[in-house]
Amino acid sequence: MVLPAALARAVLLQAAGTTLVHGTLPDLGVNKPIFFFAALRLPESLDRWNRACLRGQQPKRNWRRKMRFSERLFLMFATLLVLTGSGPGLALENGTAAQSEVVVFAAASTTNAVTEIADLFTARGLGRITTSFASSSTLAKQIASGAPANVYLSANEKWMDFLEEKGAIEKASRFDLLGNRLVLIAPVQSPIQTVDVRRGLDLAALLGRDGRLSTGDPEHVPVGIYARQAMESLGLWDQVKDRLAPMKDVRAALVLVERAEAPLGVVYATDAAITKKVRIVGAFPLESHPPIVYPVAAVAGQKTDAAARFLDFLKTPEARTVFEKYGFEARSCSSGI
Repeated sequence: MVLPAALARAVLLQAAGTTLVHGTLPDLGVNKPIFFFAALRLPESLDRWNRACLRGQQPKRNWRRKMRFSERLFLMFATLLVLTGSGPGLALENGTAAQSEVVVFAAASTTNAVTEIADLFTARGLGRITTSFASSSTLAKQIASGAPANVYLSANEKWMDFLEEKGAIEKASRFDLLGNRLVLIAPVQSPIQTVDVRRGLDLAALLGRDGRLSTGDPEHVPVGIYARQAMESLGLWDQVKDRLAPMKDVRAALVLVERAEAPLGVVYATDAAITKKVRIVGAFPLESHPPIVYPVAAVAGQKTDAAARFLDFLKTPEARTVFEKYGFEARSCSSGI
């Protein structure tokens, strides 16, 4: 059996790229480095097998075992990718569908709104959206490393600036899409009712003896960065800097308070609004931190026609309605596309 080495490499590299968007492929537990290793090594193994077969020779026994394993590995991944619509073979057969797909990397706090807007975009026949939600910092680093995204939506300007400095976004496509508020939350059953977030607040006392303040990691997660800036400006940071529960993104910080594993948390108003398991007990003064701005842009070299349509769609009244439903301040609006 002669197997095409070039196709093997294309399929496995496509699989490796898929893991950047979706993490690990379902039920396989195989990560990106292993995919890339297989993509580099498997085609050479298949070449040796093919040359032996074409010469009418039987490969050595150990190579026969390796080749049979390689064939199974290749066929397993090729079949999976074709069935999931991720393989290059399917893209070749349906080039139009591939060109209309938009991969959107968006801040975790926009999960509900962007998911709903993506469904509207698809329903109108404008293209198909694949989303990946995480901390803005995590997504920015993935894009800087070559992750296959078309559009990046950040929860702060810092990480968009990071990509712009690296030439990783289309500068002309960048615009400020949304605004948000920073709030203090407590579990719904908490005895804490209303907190006046101001200078002189005894925040440590509200946390209790062993309680921690849940928020994003202030070293890189936007909500944690805003929280630190706000508390430093109000003179509260020294009380809590050693009592944080620094989470990977704002949704993880929210979950910790939902479960009452933290007595208080600092999140965005939009995140607090999506659950009945927490209450907003206070709001940080607007002047205590820089404005919370969500810039969006096309990734450099990835601004397809469908990506441009999606960026335009984010400015429409239809999208604005969705954003405002989830509590965002919509900063950009057009008449439609």
